[in-house]
Amino acid sequence: MSHSAASHGAAAHGHPSHAPALRMGLPISNAKLGMWLFLGTEIMFFTAFIGSYIVLYFGSPGWPTDTNVTHIKIWAGGTNTFVLLTSSYFVVLAHEAMAQGQYRRAWNFMAMTFLCSCLFLGIKGVEYYGKFDHRILPGIIPETELQSVRMLRDDWKERMDSQLNALIPGKDPLHVKQATLISEIEEAKGARKEKMQAWADLNVAFSKYRDEISANKHTLASAEKLMFDLRNQATVKVGDHEQSGVYVTPAIIKSVHSHAAETHTAGHIEHDAAGREISREASDVGLHLPELKSGQVAISDSQGNWETLDSKAVRSPKMKYAGLLGSVSLRHPIVYGNLFASTYFLMTGFHAIHVIVGMILFITVLAQGRNLSDKWSNWVENTGLYWHFVDLVWIFLFPLLYIIPGNI
Repeated sequence: MSHSAASHGAAAHGHPSHAPALRMGLPISNAKLGMWLFLGTEIMFFTAFIGSYIVLYFGSPGWPTDTNVTHIKIWAGGTNTFVLLTSSYFVVLAHEAMAQGQYRRAWNFMAMTFLCSCLFLGIKGVEYYGKFDHRILPGIIPETELQSVRMLRDDWKERMDSQLNALIPGKDPLHVKQATLISEIEEAKGARKEKMQAWADLNVAFSKYRDEISANKHTLASAEKLMFDLRNQATVKVGDHEQSGVYVTPAIIKSVHSHAAETHTAGHIEHDAAGREISREASDVGLHLPELKSGQVAISDSQGNWETLDSKAVRSPKMKYAGLLGSVSLRHPIVYGNLFASTYFLMTGFHAIHVIVGMILFITVLAQGRNLSDKWSNWVENTGLYWHFVDLVWIFLFPLLYIIPGNI
């Protein structure tokens, strides 16, 4: 008797076959398996970044570690670490609530997780703003004094061209606009005449600086002194007569000292004749500023000698070039600064992209509102797995970027 006939006979006598159906693979859903495989590739992705950073950090003597130079905010990184850990806890509670059929409660925890992700990106945005504001960006950080003085030339030129276009609108070439401005100065009146004359005078100073750069006649200190003198060039009324020169107040001097302290470890260190290091506050970056008390101001003559005055006796100080110069300033060199900025933005930037992807996953669940049901359980679970990975990556990035530099 054949096998098929035997089976038929057994079924005919009331004895059906109960052979279990065979299933291949792991005892988990395809969605969860896919998420685990995806996270495996992501682990390799970030491991390459982290490994490269470690090699670059230990292989680059002089890597910038001072937070005043790199504008790393440890409090911000620490706060974001707490925020992500809290959000991961909320995800776990949301998953448990889904398993218990408490969908409204699960929705609330997912909403709190989403708010934590928004807070994380908000704090990271504040950090990024500080980097952009201080120009800690890849490719634009000078790493030597020569690069600093040359970048000042380029920034200054860009600002001069922008101001020229504002004074002489139109599509004419810049050299034509410059000739037009010079020819119109005599006929101009009031504030416009003053601004046009100030631009012409500042352009003379710029041309001289550019030529001196070509002849390698400027150092970091001399370039900084030039910018300080130009930015604080003013005309003031003292009694019945006017005085022109570099005008300083206690607030200006305090700002110089504060900036000098920030940039002290950025590569610019002065020494006295005996080779001993001079404190930045004492040297004033070669500015030799006067010591002023509250209620005093000072103005220099053409020889650079300071005259201290009672602030009440000084009227109508008018800054000549400050408005034209705008935010132009000397960028202090940071050794390996561009490499630092590149690795910082690469790792934190890709991590931020992963946070945004997680937020999209959260929004998809939150959009269900009261319609959230058991069919979304796998989605919530897999989203939780992804979010734990995002949290884990940050646990590695925080000490690497915020804590270890300067301590190892």
